[in-house]
Amino acid sequence: MKGLAKPDRYDAVIIGGGHAGCEAALACARLGLKTIMFCINLDSVAMMPCNPNIGGTSKGHLVREIDALGGEMGKNIDKTFIQSRMLNTSKGPAVQSLRAQADKRAYSSEMKRTLENTGGLTIKQQEIIAVNVDETGKVNSVTSESGALIETKTVVLCAGTYLNSRCLYGNVVSECGPNGYKNSIRLTDKLKALGINFYRFKTGTPARIDGKTVDYSKFSEQYGDEIIVPFSFENVDKNISKPQVSCWLGYTNEKTHSIIRGNIHRSPMYTGVIEGTGTRYCPSIEDKVVRFADKERHQIFIEPEGLDTNEMYISGMSTSLPEDVQTEMYCSVEGLENAVITRNGYAIEYDCVDSTQLKLSLEFKNFPGLFSAGQLNGSSGYEEAACQGLIAGINAAMLVNGKAPIVLGRDEAYIGVLIDDLVTKGTNEPYRMMTSRAEYRLLLRQDNADLRLTEIGYGAGLIDQERFLMFAAKRDLIRDEINRVGSVNIPPSETVNSLLAEHGSAGLSTGIKLADLIKRAELSYDMLAPLDPERKPLPPSVREQVNIAVKYEGYLKRQSIQVEQFKKLEKRLLPKDFDYSSLKGISLEARQKLNSFRPENVGQASRITGISPADISVLLVCMEYGSKS
Repeated sequence: MKGLAKPDRYDAVIIGGGHAGCEAALACARLGLKTIMFCINLDSVAMMPCNPNIGGTSKGHLVREIDALGGEMGKNIDKTFIQSRMLNTSKGPAVQSLRAQADKRAYSSEMKRTLENTGGLTIKQQEIIAVNVDETGKVNSVTSESGALIETKTVVLCAGTYLNSRCLYGNVVSECGPNGYKNSIRLTDKLKALGINFYRFKTGTPARIDGKTVDYSKFSEQYGDEIIVPFSFENVDKNISKPQVSCWLGYTNEKTHSIIRGNIHRSPMYTGVIEGTGTRYCPSIEDKVVRFADKERHQIFIEPEGLDTNEMYISGMSTSLPEDVQTEMYCSVEGLENAVITRNGYAIEYDCVDSTQLKLSLEFKNFPGLFSAGQLNGSSGYEEAACQGLIAGINAAMLVNGKAPIVLGRDEAYIGVLIDDLVTKGTNEPYRMMTSRAEYRLLLRQDNADLRLTEIGYGAGLIDQERFLMFAAKRDLIRDEINRVGSVNIPPSETVNSLLAEHGSAGLSTGIKLADLIKRAELSYDMLAPLDPERKPLPPSVREQVNIAVKYEGYLKRQSIQVEQFKKLEKRLLPKDFDYSSLKGISLEARQKLNSFRPENVGQASRITGISPADISVLLVCMEYGSKS
């Protein structure tokens, strides 16, 4: 029977099927591009080779922002989580963040199903070994391992940790990608030949153990939340609630640390076998023991990998020590005395690009149509990868459709902070998102990601009209209720003072606005409902936003003023072809870096390492008066 001819011309080629590749492919296809995603092994689509969870401190912000823009990660984890918890609930709303334990196989399968059923998207198991450009540097095709030439208008590189990767523990070195999958050994050289610069980074993962061999009575049980907060703003708790599994909290001890110290010379991290730079904020257990020698113990979590397996993940004990040492080390932990390792921990090192070669749109400055996203850009983590993939995919579609790119500012999203950090400052180690990196984190909370970004997602074309109208209705309810509580007067009475006393709040001698009562630290919008008979029933998400907006009004206004000052510099665009070497009033280092980085605006220029406020002042004067001296 005659075979069907396969198309060899696409609008977008996505190289890699990890968390970045999935978001990039879905964004391109949903925005009308004829898209193909190449993956070395289709069984590794949306794989979680390390921790079996989505979200966490600051990372939960990223997932909710992905959802608000129209991405898939939040929806996918809502379908496949096995435990959900809101972290930092005892702290302010700016640092609260959602984290969900995933069923790893279900997460991967569900994402693959979504890809397979998205119109305009083809996924194919094949290695891409070259990206080809024309004489101007513009992307025009890719070459597969079979020698096939696939013509395309755009390429999004999402190679993750697969470029020239190798996995190591002890003296065992495997030339492979994560979980033993085949790596990519030819693409780096082809990209280097184009003039793209690379770094060598390293990350790692702990051993997995047979859950039947754990003595859980020695650990503290960690339960999921009774009321589930969805990652996706399209979901409500009652629609995704389900029975949850437990995780387990334990600790290392001095015996554990002694075993590690006695065998540190056998770790490839300390023998020089590992060349790549490791992550600062997710160190291996041997690194923790060396760097924090004064600590008597380190926290660990025993986490289930899924509902259809007994394998447990030992969070907090990433290692690349030899197999015999791993066995002795893990078994020294109380509750793991009889633990059986099913998969050894290992370190993985890989090639990643120098992210300062990219624009804020994640397109390479010197190669029109070529984008890069995810761990290939030097970041670490599924969430960091996914948000970059989404932005790169959106902007590949914007380029093909002749539209301006979507660039999120540091004042708009954690995604904007992450991308700006990578592109403007670069990174000499795997980059991890943290709340402390965001200057305006009181404005960039995980609870208001939809209010910040849904309109942008709608404008880009990833949010449909039905969802946008629902969002607009919620936004209007919040606005109207904030205005209402600001006008409601609460007179003093025995009933009022009795309720206030119940919550440890001072009674009233004169009338007070309801909004001013909400601002008291010990009170909230919901607590004061009995004093507000005119209040209409409102959804929990609306009540939450009203409470935060009223209670933190002063702080929010102060940060909004800072944002306005920040925007003034961001709006001062710099000429694309300006020769900074002609500026005599700034330092030599500043001239060199400005010519090398080619910042898009004065704000971005001010964040380049080595450029001083004095340099920026001279630059502003030159822009104002057109002088070069």
